[in-house]
Amino acid sequence: MPAEIRTSPYAICGLLRIVRRAEASTNRLATVALLAAICGLKPETRPRDVPATSGYHEAVTGASRGIGAGFVEAFLERRYNVVANSRNITKANPFATAANVVLVDGDIGQPSTAATIVDTAVSRFGRIDVLINNAGVFIPKPFTEYTTEDFNTLVSTTLAGFLYVSQLAVKQMLRQKSGSIINISTTLVDQPIAGVGAAVQIMLKGALNAATRALAIEYAKEGIRVNIIAPGVINTPMHKPETHDFLKGLNPVGRMGEVKEIVDAALFLTDATFTTGEILHVDGGAHAGKW
Repeated sequence: MPAEIRTSPYAICGLLRIVRRAEASTNRLATVALLAAICGLKPETRPRDVPATSGYHEAVTGASRGIGAGFVEAFLERRYNVVANSRNITKANPFATAANVVLVDGDIGQPSTAATIVDTAVSRFGRIDVLINNAGVFIPKPFTEYTTEDFNTLVSTTLAGFLYVSQLAVKQMLRQKSGSIINISTTLVDQPIAGVGAAVQIMLKGALNAATRALAIEYAKEGIRVNIIAPGVINTPMHKPETHDFLKGLNPVGRMGEVKEIVDAALFLTDATFTTGEILHVDGGAHAGKW
């Protein structure tokens, strides 16, 4: 290496700026990232199977508020392209108008809604890199008090809402030879809590956990990853302020989680290309057992 480059960070930084204009090969990425840190530049962290000009292409269900809205806002801040769905999301219109976000109304338990979400992602952005199955309802009650209506509602949102859109997304991801699905479950599957009756809810979320691991194995060699986030109690509009003191006691940490902490988990799983079949608990340690 010439002496002026060995001794001058300015020469190195100038060289780096030239190198980064070209398409970096996989062998160059680590070197480029290191030099970027030296020069105070932001390194490129996007996987090579995502077009450099457009970032990730994401689809999020249950996106109008709470955790789902948090996902969309975080992705938009990173200039990812997003298709956001909920029953009446265009009426709620929770996001600023932008070219990289499309709102899709509809019941995610219906095959037609699932088709619209995936078709919109592909026609508008060309592909679908990440699907987040976030849509859900919470119906806690004693086991013997669940009604047929309760059961049908839970099945429609939790299972049908996962099945139809995931099938179509996987078909597209197979064509791309890459993709990631992140399902949202609950820590109650692994650690029920005395006094919190939710057995039917847990039964269906448990099925989602099992399907996630099965799909992770089925499609691992096709470049498709499937993971789960299992939240504990998260501070969202679902929980009334007067319940917060009680809810803080449902984990060893002694506080409610925040939406950003679930979003951070999703961002990790989006980029963690060697992680699949994982159930990532974000629950203040509640899954670890009795405390």
